[in-house]
Amino acid sequence: MVEMTLTTTTARGTSLTPSPGRMAVDFEERVNFDRLRDYRLARARAALEASDLGALLVFDVNNIRYMTSTMIGEWARDKVARYALLMRGQEPIVWDFGSAAKHHEIYAPWLRPGNSRAGMLGLRGAVHPDAGLIRSAVAEIQDELRRAGVAGMPLGVDISELPMVLELQRVGLDVRDGQQVMLDAREIKSADEVALLTTAAAMVDGVYQTLTEALKPGIRENELVAIANKQLYDMGSDDVEAINAVSGERCNPHPHNFSDRLIRPGDQAFFDIIQSYMGYRTCYYRTFVVGRATQSQRDAYTKAREWIDASIAMIRPGVTTDQVARVWPKAEEFGFDSEMAAFGLQFGHGLGLGLHERPIISRLVSLENPIEIKEGMVFALETYCPASDGFSAARIEEEIVVTKDGPKVITLFPADELFVTNPY
Repeated sequence: MVEMTLTTTTARGTSLTPSPGRMAVDFEERVNFDRLRDYRLARARAALEASDLGALLVFDVNNIRYMTSTMIGEWARDKVARYALLMRGQEPIVWDFGSAAKHHEIYAPWLRPGNSRAGMLGLRGAVHPDAGLIRSAVAEIQDELRRAGVAGMPLGVDISELPMVLELQRVGLDVRDGQQVMLDAREIKSADEVALLTTAAAMVDGVYQTLTEALKPGIRENELVAIANKQLYDMGSDDVEAINAVSGERCNPHPHNFSDRLIRPGDQAFFDIIQSYMGYRTCYYRTFVVGRATQSQRDAYTKAREWIDASIAMIRPGVTTDQVARVWPKAEEFGFDSEMAAFGLQFGHGLGLGLHERPIISRLVSLENPIEIKEGMVFALETYCPASDGFSAARIEEEIVVTKDGPKVITLFPADELFVTNPY
């Protein structure tokens, strides 16, 4: 696999980490998008070469962006309408939605001429397979595989509509799981990716400052979500995927959503802001209490903080995910019948172009299937503790860059103690 370092080296030989500034400037080294594109494609090529596959056919928009550096917005995320092909020794080909392909020909010069093509498969079955679009697409893909000399090798596919998979198999292609190969490629972040992830986190830092000022009796959860959405898009977010806003009696059990509930004095409230900047995502919880805090709420927060601090202290290259998961409480210790029922509450997950990349850290999967933590991984760690009052709860999340010297936290809004907003 391609080696990675969290610093870049300038022509004068000094090492640095790119600035997380959102603008391109001439007076500082910041994100270099040519370098970013080269790095991602090289990682995808290396992962392909290390596998037994002849080619990767990807439909996951995060994989398409990683491989081709093309994206047409959040509209495409659930359509399974775009796809890209990377074959051994060849340049990537992307099939995009209608006129988007022509747009790439003009504005994406890193794609080889002729490798941005219009394509359409059926929009999740809205166009019936009998129309022949899938059959034609598979025939075109098969021709490309033959020309590249890899038609006899297995074809990796990440996600796809079932009729597409069935057609690939009908023409004799050996379809394998390509998602694992792409996740191999994506698990180690370059310095430019870390800079983009840090910028995305910095945007959420600012949103939390705004929310602490707005979080007072009489405002509703959905109003707070609207405030956060507007500020994020004003700051340059390209996708606010989801915002959890959970308060009062809704805190326990965690519903993973928001409602129109009115905020009241003494409510504990927690938020998760999931958004992306240049495609790179955040997952960033913070917990507050409105006006005044009870001892029960403070105790729950202290325990959640202890659990997350214990897991952060474990993070360094060479540690395995089972070692991290073991510092968290068992599901039965905080009110759940099984690790499946408690999944996602004491949790770690990779961050990048996708919300859930490697590593996944949980007592549900990590104890018997551990993976090694490596320098250059970026992931979120999150804990949850219900309060003894039966309805409040604390939720904390920190995003971590794994360096050779240990963990670097990039989520900086204060969270060492329970934050009381607009105190009385």
